[in-house]
Amino acid sequence: MFTSYIAVGDSFTEGVGDELPDGRTRGWADFVALGLAIAAGRDGEDVRYANLAIRGRKLSPLIEEQLPPAIAQHPQLISLNGGGNDIMRPRVSIDGVATQLVDAAKRVTAEGIHLLLLSGANPSAHLPMGGLVRRRGNELADAVRSHLPLENVTFVDNWADETLWDLRYWSPDRLHLNPLGHARVASNVLTAFGVPVPAEWGVEEVAAASPGERSRRTADYYRRYVLPWIGRRLTGRSSGDGRAAKIAELTVVDPTAASPL
Repeated sequence: MFTSYIAVGDSFTEGVGDELPDGRTRGWADFVALGLAIAAGRDGEDVRYANLAIRGRKLSPLIEEQLPPAIAQHPQLISLNGGGNDIMRPRVSIDGVATQLVDAAKRVTAEGIHLLLLSGANPSAHLPMGGLVRRRGNELADAVRSHLPLENVTFVDNWADETLWDLRYWSPDRLHLNPLGHARVASNVLTAFGVPVPAEWGVEEVAAASPGERSRRTADYYRRYVLPWIGRRLTGRSSGDGRAAKIAELTVVDPTAASPL
């Protein structure tokens, strides 16, 4: 059982798509922290959690900015996901991205910290140019798998989770998971660690329900989501510009709360 956990990554790990009523993001990593806290609480232990992820980050700056402060806090567990923003760019070296992920994993485990290495969910069925995203995502997942197993690393392959392909798990932008999707990812992680998934999350009931509607991309969809994304790419801006980590330091998680923030 892990009692200290730090998440590093991009929008997937920050929790974009799972916004609370006050505007804060929650997301799968927060759910994992809550699941760990609930389990640890039965033994009278606290769980401390930090989330350094910032949306829009490509893998190189993500690792450079977030990994050193995460390691410096000496948690028992660090989670790493990245590369999703890289494979959306016109040109990318898939082998280069995979090598960076594996090298980062080795940096973490060399410090005696367990690493949770996980892939993001596959959004390609709902996106413009989804075929390109699917091909690159498949190549990246295969490249990472080829380096496994790594000692002291747990790999959770959300990209291969076909349940998450359903539209009901995705937010209106079709690129980020919604609260149901983030809960599903957290369930995959907790299950990999042998930690019970709280029944009140309803993960199994949602998965057993009938599939959602087929994806439809309207003119409003392109105006609200696609064109702003293209604009940021053309101007070199990022959705994460000026943002700071939402939980920069290890903080005790309240297992009765809806979010550890």
